[in-house]
Amino acid sequence: MAHTVQSLSKLLKKSEAQIIASLADAGVTGKTAASDVSAVEIQILRGSKKPAAKISVTDTKQSEAAKVALEAGQVAEEKLLEQDAKRKQMTEQQKQDAQNLKQQQEQAKLEVKKEPAKPAETDADKQRKKPKRLRNAGDGGREQLHVAKKTNRKLKKKDRTRLSQKAQEDQAQHGFQKPTEKVVREIAVPENIKVGDLAQKMATKVGEVLKVLMGMGVMVTLNDVIDQDTALIVVEEMGHTGVASVDATIEDVAIERSTATGDAIPRPPVVTVMGHVDHGKTSLLDYIRKEKVVNGEAGGITQHIGAYQVQANDKTITFIDTPGHAAFAKMRSRGANITDIIVLVVAADDGVMPQTIESIEHAKAAGVTIIVAINKIDKDGVDIDKVRQGLSAHGVVAEDWGGDVLMVGVSAHTGEGVDDLLEAIALTAEVAELSAVAEGSAQGSVLEARLEKGLGKVTTVLVQSGTLKKGDIIIAGLEYGKVKQLVDDKDKILSEALPSTPVEVLGLSGVPDSGDEFLVVETERKAREVVDFRRARNREAALQKQQASKMDNFLQKMEEGDVSTVNVLIKSDVRGSAQALVGALEDLSTDEVRVNVVSSGVGGINNADVTLAATSGALVLGFNVRADSMARKTADSEGVNIEYYSIIYNLIDDVKAIMGGLLSPELSENIIGIANVKEVFKSQKLGDIAGCMVEEGVVKKSLPIRVLRDSVVVFEGELDSLRRFKDDVQEVKSGTECGIGVADYDVEVGDKIEVFERIEKARTL
Repeated sequence: MAHTVQSLSKLLKKSEAQIIASLADAGVTGKTAASDVSAVEIQILRGSKKPAAKISVTDTKQSEAAKVALEAGQVAEEKLLEQDAKRKQMTEQQKQDAQNLKQQQEQAKLEVKKEPAKPAETDADKQRKKPKRLRNAGDGGREQLHVAKKTNRKLKKKDRTRLSQKAQEDQAQHGFQKPTEKVVREIAVPENIKVGDLAQKMATKVGEVLKVLMGMGVMVTLNDVIDQDTALIVVEEMGHTGVASVDATIEDVAIERSTATGDAIPRPPVVTVMGHVDHGKTSLLDYIRKEKVVNGEAGGITQHIGAYQVQANDKTITFIDTPGHAAFAKMRSRGANITDIIVLVVAADDGVMPQTIESIEHAKAAGVTIIVAINKIDKDGVDIDKVRQGLSAHGVVAEDWGGDVLMVGVSAHTGEGVDDLLEAIALTAEVAELSAVAEGSAQGSVLEARLEKGLGKVTTVLVQSGTLKKGDIIIAGLEYGKVKQLVDDKDKILSEALPSTPVEVLGLSGVPDSGDEFLVVETERKAREVVDFRRARNREAALQKQQASKMDNFLQKMEEGDVSTVNVLIKSDVRGSAQALVGALEDLSTDEVRVNVVSSGVGGINNADVTLAATSGALVLGFNVRADSMARKTADSEGVNIEYYSIIYNLIDDVKAIMGGLLSPELSENIIGIANVKEVFKSQKLGDIAGCMVEEGVVKKSLPIRVLRDSVVVFEGELDSLRRFKDDVQEVKSGTECGIGVADYDVEVGDKIEVFERIEKARTL
C-alpha cells in the first residue's frame, strides 16, 4: 500500500513539515505533502533502518557462535575416535588372550598323552623278536608288511595326578585371567527406559539397580519405566558414564522430510487480539469483519479461538481472537507463540487490568510486536493519557512518549480510529517484511478442534509454511488422517491453503489438542508409524509420572491425613475449552480440598461418561454440550448429577462453592457473659459456691466457662450449678447476683468467670 507524506503525518502524529525535514536530514529531498514515500523511506522515519555497524556486530556474534559450535564438534569427534581406539585395542587383546589359552590347552593335552622315551632297538633285538621261521630270513626273504603299533598301556595313578596338576599350573600361569578392576562403560540413555533394560546395558544385576533407586526414594520394579534424568543419576551412582541418547527417531525423520523448501514469498501478517475480559476485543473484530460475531457468544465473552481473514485496503490480515477470561491464559499463551503482531485492546474507562498484564507478559516472552488499541474512546470522561501511563508502568511506552509502541484510539461502537488501526498493522507488517516458503509440504499449528454433528471431527489450523492441499496426509499431535475438505472462515471450500491462512480441516482420526503442531507426510503408513511412536512415548511418560507420584502421594497422605476430593468429569464442545477448564479447576485445589478431573473430552455426554462418573463418584459438568436420552436415564438411576454451563466462570464459581462445602467448619468463639466473683461460700452439701455479680451479657448453665485470674486463663471447664438465691436457674442476666458452682476447681475472690459459646461457620475458598 503506497503512502504519502500527508497520510504518514496523520499515522505518525507528526506535521508534514517535520516528516519532510526528517527525510531531508536523511538525504531525501524534493518531497511535498502529496509525494509518495517508499518502504525504505518509511523505515528511515520509523528508525528501523539500522547502521551497518549493528549488522557487523550481529555477524560477529554469529561467527563466534559458529566457532564455539565447531570447537564443540571437534572435541566430541576426538572423544569418539579415542573411544573407538580403546574398544579396538580391548578387542584385539581379548582375541590374543583367547588364542594363547587355546595353545596352552593343546600343549597340556599333548603332554598328558606323551609316553616315556624307549632305548633304540639294535638289529639283534629286532631279529630276536621275529618268529623262528623268519629269524634267519635275509634280505632276500619276502617283504614284510609294517603296521603301526598301538599300545594299551595305562599310566599309574600318581603319574596322572602329577601331569594334571602341571597342566593346571601352566594354564593358570599362561591362560586368560578375569580382570580385577571394574569396567567403566558408556551407557546411552533414551528419554524413558525400563529398569531391567538399564541393568542389562550396564551388565549388572537388576537388584543392584533397584537398590540404588530405593536409596533415591524411587519405588519401582524391574518392569517399570524411569525417565532419562533419573536413569542418568543411576548410571553415575553405579560408576559408569551416562550419555543422553540423541538418536534420530522416526518422528524426527518425518519432520525433516516434510520441511518445506524453496524461495520465501511475502505473506499476510498473523494478528492476535488480546486484552482483559469485556474490553471489546470481539466487538472490535466484529466491526472490522462487518459480521455479528459477538451475538453468538454467551455472556459476551469468546469461548473458543476463532481465526478470520480481512481485507484492509489492498492488504490481507489474518486475525486470531482469543478469550479474555483468566481461565484461558494458556490459550492466549498459545496464540502469542504463532502470531506476528499483538493488538492489545485496553478499555479507556477501565485501564490496565490483570489479563492486560498477562497479555503483555505473553507478548514479551514470545518477542512479538505490540500495537495498543485504546477502546471505548467514545465514552464521556475517559482519560487516554491515564491508560498510557498505566501501560508504561509495565514497559509498554507509546512512540510519542519516547517508546516504540504504536497506540491508536478506537471505538468498536462507532468505528472511530479503526482505519488508523488497520493502517498501523499494515505499516508494521510492511516494515517487518514477513515471508514464508510456499512450496512443499505444509506445517502449522492447531488453533481449535471440535466434534460437529454431520461433519465429525473438525480441526481449525493455521498454515505457517508450505501449502496445505486437499488429499494431503497430515499428522496433528496424536491424530492423523487424509484431508477430505478445506473450508475457510467464510464457509468457502478451498483446494489449497497458503501460509498465514486459517482453515477448517475435515478428515482427522480424532480431536487433537489446541496448540499441537501439524505437518504433512508422504504416506498414511508413515503417519500411522509416527502417531504410534508418539502415543507409545506418551504412555511411557504418563506411566513413569504415575509411578513417581505413588510414593509421594503415600507419604503425603501419611503426613496430612485424609484429604477431601471433588471428582468431576468434564465434557466440552471444543478441545481448547476442555483444556482450559481442566487447568482452571485443578488450580483451585487446596491443602484440604482437591479437585480431581476424572476425565475430560469433547462432544455430548454419553452413557459411558455417566457410568464412569457413577463409578468414581464424580460430578458431570457439561460446557456447551448436553446429555443424550440414554445418559439421562442412567444418571437418574445411578444418582449422578449433571450440570450444564455456557459461561466458564459460572462453572468455576459453582465448583468453588462445592469445595467450600467440603471444607471442615471454621470454629469461632463468642463470649456471651462475664461474672465477677465477690465472695466464696463453703457448703458441705454443694461444695464451694462463688457469689458473683454478672457484669456483662448472660451467664448460661449449659455453656462452657473459663476462669480468669489477673486477665489470664487459669481454668476451662463447665458450670456445676447456677443458683439465684436458693433456686436453680438456667441463666442469669447482667446486673444480677447469683451463685456459681465451678466443677473441679477452687475459685478465689476477684476471679472472673467468662461464659462463651462455640459457633461453626461454613468456610469458603
